[in-house]
Amino acid sequence: MTGRIASLGMYDHPAQHAANDRLWSAIAAVLRERGVAEVPDRLDRTRDVHAIWRDPALLFGQACGYPLIADPTLDLRVIAFPIYAGRESGSVIVARADDPRGSVAVFRGSRAAINDRQSNTGMNLFRATVAPFAGQGPFFAEVVETGAHRASIVAVGTGKADLAAIDRVTYATIARFEPALVARLKIVAPSPASPSLPFVTATGTDAETVAALRSALDHVAADPALAAVRETLLLAGIVPAEPGALTPISTLEADAVRAGYPTLR
Repeated sequence: MTGRIASLGMYDHPAQHAANDRLWSAIAAVLRERGVAEVPDRLDRTRDVHAIWRDPALLFGQACGYPLIADPTLDLRVIAFPIYAGRESGSVIVARADDPRGSVAVFRGSRAAINDRQSNTGMNLFRATVAPFAGQGPFFAEVVETGAHRASIVAVGTGKADLAAIDRVTYATIARFEPALVARLKIVAPSPASPSLPFVTATGTDAETVAALRSALDHVAADPALAAVRETLLLAGIVPAEPGALTPISTLEADAVRAGYPTLR
């Protein structure tokens, strides 16, 4: 055991555990070659990602972009952004396949499902999609918080909710590994585009370790031996973090506020 931790809990469907383990093993090997101390052998799957993000021992993880712009107490440094194969970053707005309604505007008064009020893809992008139609008051009769995108998919599919915004990568993953769940759904609309979920480290991570992390990410993004791993994870590439990369997320929030719809309701 070491004091440092690593997590890839944002996109870690059980069918992807082995691929994420191999990805981390390859990252860890590069870090050790670069002289980084206390590199954990395994990914931490024992704790909620929100707790992991707040752990000053976080060496490597993946975070939702919305808390990074909305919560000033979240002390993380963005390292890089993944690119997912053939998928614009953002969400799909889904309803039951047999629901006759065909556009977001006509779902006024329905029930919405969200995974988390602090989720970019599940809430912020949903709010941005609904804001042009909402006016000054509530758009939905009820908003149910499910705790996970998969749970929101189940809620819509089983009739406990009528509409939800599902992260595109999660939706594609569920479609691959649990196709019966998405067979109950239809895509009503895309959300606005958004940055992907960034790879992060604790703000206190030293500059040499950050450089080693970036080198390790470059390696795993290009290593032919990891092609099958990347395919399982839908991972097409990794790009460096640029200043202001998360600005589109805060812009979408500001646009919703200006439209008179500061809260998804």
